[in-house]
Amino acid sequence: MSTPGNVQIPYELIGGEAATRRLADRFYDLMDELPDVAELRAIHPEDLGESREKFFKFLSGWLGGPQLYVAEYGHPRLRMRHFRFPIGDRERDQWMHCMRRALAEVVADDAMRAALERAFSGVADHMRNQPR
Repeated sequence: MSTPGNVQIPYELIGGEAATRRLADRFYDLMDELPDVAELRAIHPEDLGESREKFFKFLSGWLGGPQLYVAEYGHPRLRMRHFRFPIGDRERDQWMHCMRRALAEVVADDAMRAALERAFSGVADHMRNQPR
């Protein structure tokens, strides 16, 4: 999948479906493994299978690939869907810690990894719903 003018999109540049799946899985593996993200892990269900799958589907579309999440669940409405969970600076930072590590393991290109990290940081900031 390329955009007009044959410009490649992040989904393609990181390796398509396989890399997107690895990114989602590694993110949740890290959340499950790292003791320093306990607050973040605590707001997730014990079984992360559904969370992994939804995140993969979301990432697919967010990165410019197939809109799997939208096709199944409709518009992501991220903030609304996450509002029932207390997300403050600490949870945001823990989420970004897992994402940075997952990106480092999955995305080989330094420039792409940095661009994705900036984009994810903006999303993570937007998800905060607790006072500072």
